[in-house]
Amino acid sequence: VIPVSYYKSVFFASRFIFSHILCKAEKIIHFCALGVLFINRGFQKIFVRCKVKNGFGSFNFRRKIFDIFPKALSFFFFLSNFVPYNMVLQHNYKQMGKRELTEAEISESIPDLWQPLTTEQRELLAKNFTIQKYKKNETIYCEGETPMHLMCLISGKVKIFKEGVGGRSQIIRVIKDKEYFAYRAYFAEENFVTAAAAFEPCTICLIPMPTIMKLLRENNELAMFFIRQLSVDLGISDERTVNLTQKHIRGRLAESLLFLKETYGVEEDQSTLSIYLSREDLANLSNMTTSNAIRTLSNFATEKLITIDGRKIKIIEEEKLKKISKIG
Repeated sequence: VIPVSYYKSVFFASRFIFSHILCKAEKIIHFCALGVLFINRGFQKIFVRCKVKNGFGSFNFRRKIFDIFPKALSFFFFLSNFVPYNMVLQHNYKQMGKRELTEAEISESIPDLWQPLTTEQRELLAKNFTIQKYKKNETIYCEGETPMHLMCLISGKVKIFKEGVGGRSQIIRVIKDKEYFAYRAYFAEENFVTAAAAFEPCTICLIPMPTIMKLLRENNELAMFFIRQLSVDLGISDERTVNLTQKHIRGRLAESLLFLKETYGVEEDQSTLSIYLSREDLANLSNMTTSNAIRTLSNFATEKLITIDGRKIKIIEEEKLKKISKIG
């Protein structure tokens, strides 16, 4: 007699292998679609003369050689949508660990969420509380994916970004410790319009959104907390929209450096930013090209406003940076 545990092991192993196959297939489809789009743009002006013979004689015609690529592109994107992220059995959650945590550990991880709850509500939250670890640059969720969890960053640093035209990314927000994210899309009853990735190795707690909705209906104080959070996020978004569209390059980069200092703080020397961004990420945060970010950083260093040591940036003249940011 074959034990039940054997069938369970086979089932979970098969599901894991299938999810990996789908994940790889989706990446290949996306790559092919982007490749077709690139070829179609680069060679759309090339023409070819063709001669076709049939039972009624022959005729010549002149057409674009790559007219077929838009159709191929549509086909690839159709396949891409046919294998959605949710069909990959939530492969992003493969590292999820659901170990029993004490109330002290949970309350320390999510203090703002835990404090207003009653004893019964805390028990419900503790049963649905999950911890997951992410590696540096690992994707946390993707644009177009269906929101399923409220996320709270316990340790590390996370960026919220959106892919723009030509493959350029725009960093919308950065997340710091004990900050909640990934819930707005669920409230709006839509898929994610942004993506999230880890700046560095981080630990995130995940709570199913149905559990959060149940708590919100029962607890007015918790509902007000999320209203305040959404209001603060909207205010920050409005201010950044104006700054990124109206300020010049120097003003945008100066503002980004001050923004990073305000968000993540500084190291023990009270000057070095405690986050080490690549030049590309700094450019995406400041709405500029990487070359402009490198050139402007060098100018700031020449003017002795900052010092640069690899990815370490030390702010020397904060008041002058504030003036540059304000003038724009």
